[in-house]
Amino acid sequence: MGHWDNPHSTGLSRRDRRSGEYRAYVPNPLSGSSLRLSPDIEALAAQAEQRVRTLTISPAMTAASRFLLRSEAIASSRIEGIAPSAHKVALAELGQHEEVKGLSAQARTVANNVTLVRAAVEELNDTAPVDVDRLLALHRSLLPDSPEHHGIRTVQNWLGGSSYHPIEADFVPPPPDLVPGLVEDLLRYLNGATHAPLIQAALVHAQFETIHPFTDGNGRVGRALIHTVLTRRGLLPGMVLPTSLVLSTLSHRYVEALSAYRGEDAADEAETSPGQHAWIAFFLEAVILACDQAEQISSELDDVRSDWASALEAWASREGTGRRPRSDSATSRILEGLPATPVLTISTASQVYGVSRTAATRGLETLRAAGILTTESIGAGRRAYTARAVLDTITWAERRLASTRFDTRVSAPARAVPAQPTPR
Repeated sequence: MGHWDNPHSTGLSRRDRRSGEYRAYVPNPLSGSSLRLSPDIEALAAQAEQRVRTLTISPAMTAASRFLLRSEAIASSRIEGIAPSAHKVALAELGQHEEVKGLSAQARTVANNVTLVRAAVEELNDTAPVDVDRLLALHRSLLPDSPEHHGIRTVQNWLGGSSYHPIEADFVPPPPDLVPGLVEDLLRYLNGATHAPLIQAALVHAQFETIHPFTDGNGRVGRALIHTVLTRRGLLPGMVLPTSLVLSTLSHRYVEALSAYRGEDAADEAETSPGQHAWIAFFLEAVILACDQAEQISSELDDVRSDWASALEAWASREGTGRRPRSDSATSRILEGLPATPVLTISTASQVYGVSRTAATRGLETLRAAGILTTESIGAGRRAYTARAVLDTITWAERRLASTRFDTRVSAPARAVPAQPTPR
């Protein structure tokens, strides 16, 4: 129990000026615990793990991996109410390396989250322990221009209620003096292998969200750590499962399950409480649904690639060459990488694919002539080449996932949906 002395005496409503007692929640430690899982949770975990392993052996999923990473980062940001279009996010990603006019703060924020998710699965996927310094570096990649939010928090934060006191909050995380120890405990658990990978990922995420160790960015970092666990444990090598796509769709159940994890019944360190059981079951269900979505997105990308192949053949016929570009040409390499880098400039293509500017220009112009890329201005005398079909695939997925039945034809959208892509 804590006491809040409100420093605001004027200029606020009586409700917002309140002082008084509040209760902060302090979770049990994870490291060294021997939580015993119920048989039904163990069976569900085995089913979900087998589903993930089946997914990862598909060559089509490997080809879609970078696309799924971007989709995951966009969806994780949407959960926090940050929802620029996929096109604007792709331009903001380009803007991390080149000057691009007219970028919004929201688009830059989501582009930073793409960087965060990539770092969570690439930079933390090694044998070195994830320590506090590495966690802080991960957090800084999300908020590089907000030093006031860097570092473990030294103030009390809370969720819901008044913006000026925690007395009526929906949830109050642990007091700041306990946070460093709780983070150290969480990282010891993350670096171990006490439980199966999916159980570990579920507990790491819920515990991180409960500790809420930062003053901003907790949700996005916490969801990125799901992928850190699954990558380090070898369950998802080289790819990201779009769990946030599902968590965004099932947002009410997501919040309810996290709240259950923090329930008053979570006192026994040896048994899973009913609340922990509810959270783990929900998380495993979300993983299975995310596998379904990953397969559907991969299939849609296959259709896009098929359309591109037809477009190139038609271009070759019009040009009288009689054949598509060689597999080792800049054109083919750029085409293969479009799901990962759907917006390019000549300079970016040259750097990403290690080709000369002349070869990059030839490749991009070939794809433009074939109708695969379009061009747009990004500044005075500068233009970008855009694979609209890739961005439209993200948009169609967002529209589909606005329905809690994963199909707006079956049930109405539960949140705002992006505009329907223009037919091309």
